[in-house]
Amino acid sequence: MLAGCGGTSGSGSRTAPVVEPKLGAKVTCTPGSVEPLRTGTLAYAGIAPDGAVAYRKPGGAVARAFGKTNANGYPTVFGVLGAVVDGRCQRTWYRVQLPIRPNGATGYVRAEALRLERVTTRIVVDISARRLMFYRRGALVLSATVAVGSQATPTPTGRYYINQRLVPSDRNGPFGPGALGISAFSNVLTGWVQGGPIAIHGTNEPWSIGKAASNGCIRLPNTTLERLFRVADAGTPVVIRA
Repeated sequence: MLAGCGGTSGSGSRTAPVVEPKLGAKVTCTPGSVEPLRTGTLAYAGIAPDGAVAYRKPGGAVARAFGKTNANGYPTVFGVLGAVVDGRCQRTWYRVQLPIRPNGATGYVRAEALRLERVTTRIVVDISARRLMFYRRGALVLSATVAVGSQATPTPTGRYYINQRLVPSDRNGPFGPGALGISAFSNVLTGWVQGGPIAIHGTNEPWSIGKAASNGCIRLPNTTLERLFRVADAGTPVVIRA
Protein backbone atom coordinates (compact mmCIF):
# COMPACT_ATOMS: atom_id res chain seq x y z
CA MET A 1 0.00 0.00 0.00
CA LEU A 2 2.73 2.45 0.90
CA ALA A 3 4.05 2.18 -2.64
CA GLY A 4 1.06 4.33 -3.62
CA CYS A 5 2.80 7.20 -1.84
CA GLY A 6 6.23 6.40 -3.20
CA GLY A 7 7.83 3.39 -1.43
CA THR A 8 7.36 -0.07 0.03
CA SER A 9 6.09 -1.41 3.35
CA GLY A 10 6.68 -4.14 5.86
CA SER A 11 4.61 -4.89 8.36
CA GLY A 12 -16.99 -8.06 18.79
CA SER A 13 -19.37 -9.78 18.41
CA ARG A 14 -22.15 -8.79 16.05
CA THR A 15 -24.71 -6.56 17.65
CA ALA A 16 -28.46 -6.81 17.19
CA PRO A 17 -31.15 -4.13 17.11
CA VAL A 18 -32.19 -3.07 20.60
CA VAL A 19 -35.93 -3.67 20.81
CA GLU A 20 -38.06 -3.38 23.94
CA PRO A 21 -41.56 -4.49 22.92
CA LYS A 22 -44.58 -4.46 25.14
CA LEU A 23 -45.29 -7.71 26.91
CA GLY A 24 -46.72 -10.17 24.43
CA ALA A 25 -46.16 -7.88 21.44
CA LYS A 26 -44.77 -9.34 18.21
CA VAL A 27 -41.77 -7.50 16.85
CA THR A 28 -41.62 -7.10 13.09
CA CYS A 29 -39.64 -5.04 10.61
CA THR A 30 -40.13 -4.20 6.97
CA PRO A 31 -38.04 -6.78 5.09
CA GLY A 32 -35.19 -5.10 3.26
CA SER A 33 -35.28 -1.94 5.36
CA VAL A 34 -31.96 -0.42 6.36
CA GLU A 35 -30.92 0.19 9.96
CA PRO A 36 -28.35 3.03 10.13
CA LEU A 37 -25.35 2.10 12.25
CA ARG A 38 -23.11 5.16 12.11
CA THR A 39 -23.48 8.36 14.13
CA GLY A 40 -21.20 11.31 14.78
CA THR A 41 -19.64 9.55 17.76
CA LEU A 42 -20.04 5.83 17.01
CA ALA A 43 -19.05 3.69 14.04
CA TYR A 44 -18.41 0.02 13.39
CA ALA A 45 -15.56 -1.86 11.79
CA GLY A 46 -16.58 -5.00 9.95
CA ILE A 47 -13.86 -7.65 10.26
CA ALA A 48 -13.94 -10.47 7.69
CA PRO A 49 -11.96 -13.33 9.32
CA ASP A 50 -12.63 -15.69 6.39
CA GLY A 51 -12.76 -13.09 3.65
CA ALA A 52 -15.98 -11.75 2.14
CA VAL A 53 -17.76 -11.06 -1.13
CA ALA A 54 -19.16 -7.57 -1.62
CA TYR A 55 -22.23 -7.18 -3.82
CA ARG A 56 -23.56 -4.05 -5.54
CA LYS A 57 -26.91 -4.75 -3.88
CA PRO A 58 -28.12 -7.60 -1.66
CA GLY A 59 -28.03 -10.73 -3.81
CA GLY A 60 -27.02 -8.72 -6.89
CA ALA A 61 -23.89 -8.55 -9.00
CA VAL A 62 -20.52 -9.07 -7.33
CA ALA A 63 -18.57 -5.85 -6.78
CA ARG A 64 -15.38 -7.47 -5.46
CA ALA A 65 -14.27 -10.58 -3.59
CA PHE A 66 -11.90 -10.06 -0.67
CA GLY A 67 -9.59 -12.60 0.95
CA LYS A 68 -8.74 -12.91 4.64
CA THR A 69 -5.97 -10.34 4.18
CA ASN A 70 -5.16 -7.63 1.68
CA ALA A 71 -2.09 -7.20 -0.53
CA ASN A 72 -0.07 -6.06 2.48
CA GLY A 73 -1.07 -9.00 4.67
CA TYR A 74 -3.43 -6.89 6.80
CA PRO A 75 -6.79 -8.44 7.83
CA THR A 76 -9.71 -7.41 5.63
CA VAL A 77 -11.86 -4.76 7.29
CA PHE A 78 -14.75 -2.63 6.08
CA GLY A 79 -16.34 0.55 7.36
CA VAL A 80 -19.94 -0.39 8.21
CA LEU A 81 -22.67 2.12 7.33
CA GLY A 82 -25.87 0.22 8.02
CA ALA A 83 -27.65 -3.14 8.20
CA VAL A 84 -30.38 -4.63 6.05
CA VAL A 85 -32.94 -6.47 8.19
CA ASP A 86 -35.56 -9.12 7.52
CA GLY A 87 -39.14 -9.29 8.77
CA ARG A 88 -37.97 -10.50 12.19
CA CYS A 89 -35.56 -7.55 12.50
CA GLN A 90 -32.56 -9.83 12.06
CA ARG A 91 -29.59 -8.41 10.18
CA THR A 92 -29.05 -10.20 6.89
CA TRP A 93 -26.65 -7.83 5.10
CA TYR A 94 -24.32 -4.98 6.00
CA ARG A 95 -23.87 -1.95 3.80
CA VAL A 96 -20.16 -1.20 3.87
CA GLN A 97 -17.50 1.12 2.52
CA LEU A 98 -15.12 -0.62 0.16
CA PRO A 99 -11.35 -0.01 -0.17
CA ILE A 100 -11.52 0.05 -3.98
CA ARG A 101 -11.92 2.48 -6.82
CA PRO A 102 -13.90 4.60 -7.42
CA ASN A 103 -13.35 6.55 -4.22
CA GLY A 104 -16.34 6.33 -1.92
CA ALA A 105 -17.48 2.95 -3.30
CA THR A 106 -19.95 1.00 -1.17
CA GLY A 107 -21.40 -2.48 -1.32
CA TYR A 108 -23.26 -5.15 0.64
CA VAL A 109 -21.72 -8.06 2.54
CA ARG A 110 -23.65 -10.94 4.08
CA ALA A 111 -24.04 -10.43 7.82
CA GLU A 112 -22.58 -13.81 8.74
CA ALA A 113 -19.31 -12.92 7.00
CA LEU A 114 -18.48 -10.03 9.33
CA ARG A 115 -17.62 -9.55 12.98
CA LEU A 116 -18.52 -6.05 14.13
CA GLU A 117 -16.36 -4.00 16.47
CA ARG A 118 -17.33 -0.63 17.93
CA VAL A 119 -15.25 2.39 16.93
CA THR A 120 -15.57 5.67 18.85
CA THR A 121 -12.84 7.57 17.00
CA ARG A 122 -12.98 9.82 13.94
CA ILE A 123 -10.45 11.74 11.85
CA VAL A 124 -11.10 14.95 9.91
CA VAL A 125 -8.52 16.37 7.50
CA ASP A 126 -8.94 19.96 6.30
CA ILE A 127 -6.84 20.34 3.16
CA SER A 128 -7.01 24.12 2.86
CA ALA A 129 -6.08 24.58 6.55
CA ARG A 130 -3.53 21.72 6.26
CA ARG A 131 -4.72 20.34 9.55
CA LEU A 132 -5.71 16.94 10.91
CA MET A 133 -8.13 16.59 13.82
CA PHE A 134 -8.66 13.39 15.77
CA TYR A 135 -11.82 12.90 17.86
CA ARG A 136 -12.79 10.32 20.44
CA ARG A 137 -16.48 10.07 21.44
CA GLY A 138 -17.00 13.45 19.78
CA ALA A 139 -14.30 15.26 21.76
CA LEU A 140 -11.25 16.72 20.05
CA VAL A 141 -8.16 14.85 21.27
CA LEU A 142 -5.48 15.87 18.79
CA SER A 143 -5.04 18.68 16.26
CA ALA A 144 -1.92 18.88 14.11
CA THR A 145 -0.52 20.59 11.04
CA VAL A 146 0.01 18.24 8.11
CA ALA A 147 1.44 18.15 4.62
CA VAL A 148 -1.11 17.42 1.88
CA GLY A 149 -1.00 16.60 -1.80
CA SER A 150 0.63 18.97 -4.24
CA GLN A 151 -1.29 20.78 -6.96
CA ALA A 152 -0.27 18.07 -9.44
CA THR A 153 -1.07 15.17 -7.10
CA PRO A 154 -3.88 16.43 -4.83
CA THR A 155 -5.26 14.65 -1.78
CA PRO A 156 -8.71 13.27 -2.71
CA THR A 157 -11.65 14.61 -0.72
CA GLY A 158 -14.47 12.40 0.52
CA ARG A 159 -15.56 10.04 3.30
CA TYR A 160 -13.32 7.06 3.92
CA TYR A 161 -12.10 4.84 6.76
CA ILE A 162 -8.85 3.36 8.05
CA ASN A 163 -8.55 -0.02 6.37
CA GLN A 164 -5.03 -0.96 7.48
CA ARG A 165 -2.30 -0.10 9.96
CA LEU A 166 1.22 -0.64 8.66
CA VAL A 167 4.70 -0.42 10.13
CA PRO A 168 7.38 0.32 7.48
CA SER A 169 10.53 -1.77 7.54
CA ASP A 170 12.57 1.45 7.68
CA ARG A 171 11.20 3.93 10.23
CA ASN A 172 13.68 6.50 8.89
CA GLY A 173 12.23 6.23 5.38
CA PRO A 174 9.63 8.37 3.61
CA PHE A 175 6.75 7.04 5.77
CA GLY A 176 8.38 7.47 9.13
CA PRO A 177 7.45 5.04 11.92
CA GLY A 178 4.00 4.08 10.67
CA ALA A 179 1.17 4.50 8.20
CA LEU A 180 -2.60 4.44 8.54
CA GLY A 181 -3.92 3.30 5.19
CA ILE A 182 -7.32 4.70 4.23
CA SER A 183 -9.85 3.53 1.65
CA ALA A 184 -8.96 6.27 -0.83
CA PHE A 185 -6.87 6.36 -3.98
CA SER A 186 -5.09 9.12 -5.85
CA ASN A 187 -7.22 10.55 -8.63
CA VAL A 188 -4.16 10.99 -10.86
CA LEU A 189 -1.59 8.32 -9.92
CA THR A 190 -3.71 5.46 -11.22
CA GLY A 191 -0.74 3.52 -12.59
CA TRP A 192 1.14 3.30 -9.28
CA VAL A 193 1.60 0.08 -7.32
CA GLN A 194 -1.75 -1.13 -5.87
CA GLY A 195 -3.51 1.68 -7.72
CA GLY A 196 -2.07 4.63 -5.84
CA PRO A 197 -3.59 4.22 -2.34
CA ILE A 198 -3.64 7.09 0.14
CA ALA A 199 -2.38 6.97 3.72
CA ILE A 200 -1.76 9.12 6.77
CA HIS A 201 1.90 8.60 7.64
CA GLY A 202 5.10 10.05 9.05
CA THR A 203 7.90 11.52 6.98
CA ASN A 204 11.64 11.90 6.56
CA GLU A 205 11.03 15.38 5.15
CA PRO A 206 9.84 17.35 8.19
CA TRP A 207 10.25 20.59 6.25
CA SER A 208 7.22 19.57 4.15
CA ILE A 209 4.78 19.75 7.07
CA GLY A 210 2.32 22.58 6.49
CA LYS A 211 2.85 22.53 2.73
CA ALA A 212 1.15 21.03 -0.32
CA ALA A 213 4.05 18.72 -1.07
CA SER A 214 3.02 15.05 -1.11
CA ASN A 215 1.85 12.64 -3.78
CA GLY A 216 -1.61 12.77 -2.21
CA CYS A 217 -0.92 11.25 1.18
CA ILE A 218 -1.22 13.13 4.46
CA ARG A 219 2.08 13.57 6.28
CA LEU A 220 2.48 14.15 9.99
CA PRO A 221 5.58 14.84 12.08
CA ASN A 222 6.86 11.45 13.22
CA THR A 223 6.21 12.04 16.92
CA THR A 224 2.63 13.07 16.15
CA LEU A 225 2.14 10.09 13.85
CA GLU A 226 3.26 7.74 16.61
CA ARG A 227 0.70 9.24 18.95
CA LEU A 228 -2.07 8.95 16.37
CA PHE A 229 -1.06 5.42 15.40
CA ARG A 230 -1.52 4.24 18.99
CA VAL A 231 -5.15 5.38 19.19
CA ALA A 232 -6.60 5.22 15.66
CA ASP A 233 -8.06 1.76 15.14
CA ALA A 234 -8.97 0.11 11.86
CA GLY A 235 -12.49 1.14 10.92
CA THR A 236 -12.05 4.73 12.12
CA PRO A 237 -14.02 7.05 9.80
CA VAL A 238 -11.87 9.56 7.91
CA VAL A 239 -13.39 12.70 6.38
CA ILE A 240 -11.17 14.67 4.00
CA ARG A 241 -12.56 18.07 3.08
CA ALA A 242 -11.32 20.87 0.86
